[in-house]
Amino acid sequence: MKLHILAFAAHPDDIELSCAGTIIKHVQAGKSVGIIDLTQGELGTRGSAALRYQEATAAAEVMGVAVRENARMADGFFTNDEAHQRQVIKYLRHYQPEIVIANVLADRHPDHGRAGRLVADACFYSGLRKVETEWQGAAQAPWRPRRVYHYIQDRFTEPTFIVDISDTFERKMDAIRCYKSQFHDPASSEPVTYIATEHFLNNVIYKDAFMGKRIGAKYGEGFISENIPGISSLDDLLLPELP
Repeated sequence: MKLHILAFAAHPDDIELSCAGTIIKHVQAGKSVGIIDLTQGELGTRGSAALRYQEATAAAEVMGVAVRENARMADGFFTNDEAHQRQVIKYLRHYQPEIVIANVLADRHPDHGRAGRLVADACFYSGLRKVETEWQGAAQAPWRPRRVYHYIQDRFTEPTFIVDISDTFERKMDAIRCYKSQFHDPASSEPVTYIATEHFLNNVIYKDAFMGKRIGAKYGEGFISENIPGISSLDDLLLPELP
């Protein structure tokens, strides 16, 4: 299966909280999109790995992605080394995405930055023919995505560009709410965590509203590109005027 976009996440729910609006927008435009969760989120204070699988599956259905897999790296303890890079390379060569989306390169959670750099490095090495990998016993051909973008997460980071998600924002929130075990629930007896406070989801709304305001839209999602993206016309940067 060839995908147009392959999104990687250190944990289930990273995609939903950070770039689900963009994912949904491309799915609705007919693009094939897949998600690879690097870990099962097994160190999460609330819920369990099994429950996170259920929640991630439900969120994938809301977003309409073609595939969602879990690489089962060790939550909190995966590293950016050859073994983990080869794991990511196998996915890249199997799905052959034109665009890869990955975690931000520095954030409150150390897994985020480490995952972002792991995926970015793997995208480069995936294009080298002397890096040999196999998928289900068959040798894989080299593949390098045309672009690698990093979604912005907890800490504010100045974006390289912002995607207008005004038309997919509500569906994004539906995908986020699939992770019921992770967010505020007054009936829950589990410990209150950073993302389980009563107002955490409001912060997601405010962040997307702030990003949207910067481009004259209602809601937006920011991305970072280490390389400057090119355009073929100045008109490519025009958005429809708000009513």
